[in-house]
Amino acid sequence: QVQLVESGGGLVQAGGSLRLSCAASGLIFSVNGMGWYRQAPGKQRELVAGITSGGGTKYAESVKGRFTISRDNAKNTVYLQLNSLKAEDTAVYYCNAEVAHYSGSYYYTHDYWGQGTQVTVSS
Repeated sequence: QVQLVESGGGLVQAGGSLRLSCAASGLIFSVNGMGWYRQAPGKQRELVAGITSGGGTKYAESVKGRFTISRDNAKNTVYLQLNSLKAEDTAVYYCNAEVAHYSGSYYYTHDYWGQGTQVTVSS
């Protein structure tokens, strides 16, 4: 019903920058919270940054001051600007969105995930 398509990952040197994008499409009534998670080899998936529909944000301590999350509600798209990248930022980055659906009088929400995009930072 809903697809999240990510783009923007790649290989970058330490200190460099990348910008990730994630667009939600499909049968969407509205998109509530959106966020970015990451998973490094052998580690659990962790929240990197989240943003509410009103623009409120939160960040993992490890990325504060370096990463910036933003969104375009008209396009159902969330972005993650990654600056001052470090080797420890290397991971697969996943987009997440809580999407609201409305069918007749029935309103419900569901979490969706993107397919993941690889970010590799060389030291």
